[in-house]
Amino acid sequence: MMAYFDYEVSAEVYPSRRYAKTSKQRYRRFGNAAEAIQFMIEIVSSPSLAGSFLEVDERRYEGEAIRALYDADEYPLLRRKIAA
Repeated sequence: MMAYFDYEVSAEVYPSRRYAKTSKQRYRRFGNAAEAIQFMIEIVSSPSLAGSFLEVDERRYEGEAIRALYDADEYPLLRRKIAA
């Protein structure tokens, strides 16, 4: 079981240095963490997530931690079907 996570606080997405030059992968600030997580899982391609991280309330989340936040029952947004 994961500790409480507030999906409503602002969040920042930092791209991997390897992919930082692409249009999808650049620093972004979001009004809430749920939208940032959705962006990272649904919009940014899986390979370019490697080395990227999400920062929420001065805590960093990477890879599987971001996926776990997206997959959690508490995640407030509708999930888009993603090809595996």
